Amino acid sequence: MRIAAALALLVIALPAAAQEWVPMRSARLQALDKVTARITILDAPVGRAASFGSLTITLRACQGRAPDEVPDAAAFMEITDSRAAPGSPPAFRGWMFANAPGVSMLEHPVYDIRVLECR
Repeated sequence: MRIAAALALLVIALPAAAQEWVPMRSARLQALDKVTARITILDAPVGRAASFGSLTITLRACQGRAPDEVPDAAAFMEITDSRAAPGSPPAFRGWMFANAPGVSMLEHPVYDIRVLECR
């Protein structure tokens, strides 16, 4: 009985696991200046840098979902701050997710960056 229940759960979970990430060419990012409350939409191509305030955002990869799946986006970025001390690590390096921005985010006193979509 337990084996049958476990198999039923596995079969039900298979469609969700079948969703695949599709590589995209650019990301649409939302940048917020917390001091002025100014929001800017940035288009960042993969492999090139975009600037916002003292930040340089280098998009390394952007993955989206197929059009027939639930929309989502994940972007691998490296964000540096020109005001940081020389030799200091990047302000952020890793994946950001459009549908779960709190999972992995930039922790900066002045700026906030969020992934909106991959194109």
